[in-house]
Amino acid sequence: MKATITGGGIGGLTTAIALRQKGIEVEIFEAANEFKMAGSGITLAINAIQIYQRLGLSEKLQQAGNRLDGIQICNQKLKVLSTANISSLNKLYKVQTIAIHRATLHKILLDELKDCPIHMAKQLKTLNQQKGKINLEFEDGTKHQCDLLIGADGIHSVVRRSIFTDTVERYAKQLCWRGIADFDLGKDYHFMAREAWAPGSRIGIVPIGPNTVYWYACKTYRDSADEVKDKLSEFAATYPPFVGRLLSATKKENIIVAELGDLQPIAEWYKGNICLMGDAAHATTPNMGQGANQAIESAWVLSECLSEEKDLTKAFAKYQKMRQAKAVSVVNTSWKIGKMAQLSNPIFTSLRNTLVRMTPEYFSLKQLKNMVELKY
Repeated sequence: MKATITGGGIGGLTTAIALRQKGIEVEIFEAANEFKMAGSGITLAINAIQIYQRLGLSEKLQQAGNRLDGIQICNQKLKVLSTANISSLNKLYKVQTIAIHRATLHKILLDELKDCPIHMAKQLKTLNQQKGKINLEFEDGTKHQCDLLIGADGIHSVVRRSIFTDTVERYAKQLCWRGIADFDLGKDYHFMAREAWAPGSRIGIVPIGPNTVYWYACKTYRDSADEVKDKLSEFAATYPPFVGRLLSATKKENIIVAELGDLQPIAEWYKGNICLMGDAAHATTPNMGQGANQAIESAWVLSECLSEEKDLTKAFAKYQKMRQAKAVSVVNTSWKIGKMAQLSNPIFTSLRNTLVRMTPEYFSLKQLKNMVELKY
């Protein structure tokens, strides 16, 4: 068996590593001309680290990233509303939650695939299935035929749109800036992630290394993202001066701007000899920090199913059955959290903050445990 993967992101590369470790040959086609140093970070939660532990990569990731022991939700003045001490879960599962530069993670994955064929600048144009064969044509005119195709080409997946015509990409009417800065948070926050909520906006602050901070800032808009895309400085002014200093410490070329959105849950993840994974199947808003983590889970489960089932239909059906309910739950919950976190009405925001402050920590940890626990 040989698998063709479209998409060389975290999900696609993790799938390739998992498949190859199970003796399945892999070939990857990536749309970008080159892999660049993306100016953002990522939190690898316990569920993802457990998968990478199975793949023999957890130690490398722990050495390259920064351990997180807690997550705090704060109000606009950075006053703590709630704290989830995740060090207890780290101990329970005998792994560490890791915050890491996305490009560093990408490089570690690529290093595991040095002898794997990876074709760059291959933007998929069209595909069709005929008699068990899948024919791909790329924008540069080249063609490729395969027996098994895994679409790991993101929320705007060409593979998904080619096999399903009724899928819906949803936009949350929130613009998000992301950046990485050389910045000293102080020893009290070296292992702590924080997110502060203000009316209609929020900012997240995540240490990913010694004096290196990943941050994201989200702002609600009414009609068009153009309303707020040039107003990062105004955004910072609504928070304590500390936030402005952090944003000012970030080089402009290292700031990424994008609208937040997800994929409305779809009924099927496969058709014929084609299967979707990661954002192509279950893209989520980043409000739970689980987008890539869910893709990593899907990568492992899909590789397990393909190695256990010779019949592709049975393998894909088993994969979907094992992963769909959890992935959809994350998508729907994350969408709701994003709306709640950026309420604009002062009365509702005050009530929300009170509820967050009164929620016992054990309840938050129980929910987190359910999300990171692997049942396969």
